[in-house]
Amino acid sequence: MTIPLELLAPAGNADIGIAAIDHGADAVYIGAPRFSARAEAGTGINEIVRLIRHAHLYYARVYVALNTILTDRELPGALNIIREIYDAGADGLIIQDTGLLELDLPPIPLIASTQMHNDSAEKIRFLEDVGFKRVIMARELSLDEIADIRRNTSIELEAFVHGALCVSYSGQCYMSHAVARRSGNRGVCAQPCRSRYTLTGGDGGIILADRFLLSLKDLNLMGYIPDLIAAGVTSFKIEGRYKEIDYVKNVTAAYSRYLDRFISDHPGYRRGSSGISEHTFLPDPERTFNRGYTAYFISGRKEKIASMDTQKSLGRPVGNVRSLGKGFFRTDCTDLKNGDGLCFFTKHRSLSGFRVERVEKDRIYPNTMKDLDAGTQLFRNLDIALTRLLKKTSARRRIGIEMDFLQDDSHIRLTVQDEDGNRAENSMEILYEPPGDPSRAPERVEKQLSSIGNTPYKMIRLNINSALLGFIPVSTLNRIRREAIEKLTTVRFEKYPREAMQLIPNNVPYPLKKLNFRANVLNEHARRFYMRHGAEVMEPAFETLSDPFGKPVMTTRYCIRRQLDECLKKRSGRPLKGPLRINDGHHTYLLEFDCLKCRMSVILEK
Repeated sequence: MTIPLELLAPAGNADIGIAAIDHGADAVYIGAPRFSARAEAGTGINEIVRLIRHAHLYYARVYVALNTILTDRELPGALNIIREIYDAGADGLIIQDTGLLELDLPPIPLIASTQMHNDSAEKIRFLEDVGFKRVIMARELSLDEIADIRRNTSIELEAFVHGALCVSYSGQCYMSHAVARRSGNRGVCAQPCRSRYTLTGGDGGIILADRFLLSLKDLNLMGYIPDLIAAGVTSFKIEGRYKEIDYVKNVTAAYSRYLDRFISDHPGYRRGSSGISEHTFLPDPERTFNRGYTAYFISGRKEKIASMDTQKSLGRPVGNVRSLGKGFFRTDCTDLKNGDGLCFFTKHRSLSGFRVERVEKDRIYPNTMKDLDAGTQLFRNLDIALTRLLKKTSARRRIGIEMDFLQDDSHIRLTVQDEDGNRAENSMEILYEPPGDPSRAPERVEKQLSSIGNTPYKMIRLNINSALLGFIPVSTLNRIRREAIEKLTTVRFEKYPREAMQLIPNNVPYPLKKLNFRANVLNEHARRFYMRHGAEVMEPAFETLSDPFGKPVMTTRYCIRRQLDECLKKRSGRPLKGPLRINDGHHTYLLEFDCLKCRMSVILEK
């Protein structure tokens, strides 16, 4: 039995989700009309229905995210939305709030959002036992930790492989709510982690001024997919429900091709959906939005993961400025185009940039020469050539089919079978009439039956039984082909393998006995859920607290000390003297370091 592998792409709306499917995604995830962790990426039910119909034709799945924590007043509305999502045909529901598990949910498979902080085998085994079909694992996990989870559970494992990184453990960041009253767990994070901070030491002296101390590079685990598969991951998730359609097309196509190459060398695996995507461009994640890439902690702490000089997209390094002229410069980059966007760091380490107005041989004329110096490294953060390709139809996805055609004295019959084993048959009454040229009769039939270019199908084999092949009008051949294809499409939808899972409440013990605000309990249903599973909620969600000062507003595996080569486990000659603090000009945070667990806490001070 082969193991299906799923490439899971983001859909900020139905059009982006459809493009993701066309470019090779096996599944997409999209926000519910309300209560999504990306509040501005919510999608109406009618649009979700449109996306589902397109996806299901290719046996690709659509998961809907309703993954914020909810108040008691919001729960009835959330339940109504969930029922609409189920009736629309969604394949899974991504949730964070355990209070939903106390409601009368339809039999839709449940997916534990990464906002539930799924970072241990013990926690994930509990989620499996209470009825979740899949968990989206914490981004911070290493291959060894994922393998340990796989050994101790049988639930489906989904892992992020590409896109923006939250510096905090997901679901454990309260900084945005503490300083802006915009809760990440409620879907409206203000992203204070992308702000500038000044780092000070125990004596109050400035160590680093006005830098993006909490801003991380973007994740790229394409090269680790074989290792993730070996560790037990079967769903590979691209982050980006706020990303534009060009980004989703390019990144999805790149990962789809990588998975196809892996599967071609490993016959024990297959793609999790049907059809083959053909692209009109060469996909390359370096050519679209990125802050520089990191593998994060997938193979341990082996690299610096922060992007302290900028929180913006850098793109790909393309060369250096060789010399400056009047209104132009020369560079060792040879493929710049009119309209390209380039950026660079000034001598003060601030990010600047320009648009290429004109290219004349080795002379590049930008719209501004400000801060450009000889020797400056250039990055292309707008690739105009790729952008123009992606604005057009850039992919086509087709399902393989085989046809068998037969004629007898009074009928013609066309049988069509797709790559999933679905079959449709169409027959028509037509009296046999000898052909004018018997030698060309098969060719004539083949030409008309093969004309499926405007359908989602691709001919793999056409068998024409030529024992009795007479004259058949072109219109008749076109009709029998068209109706057979329509019947096959109907059969595909009828036989779509949608899974149903009815939640059955139980009292499996929760791993912890006492829960504080980090459990994100905002409603009485969630409190009752944990009580039923043997845990007492000692403190409600952070969003209800009147005084956030003195509490950790962020817990992270990222360590500023290590980023600065000042790890306390590897003491240098002159270690930074603590306590360390960061300040954004409005708020001050104390940094605490748990060296045993390799974690850093960010605590809001008055």
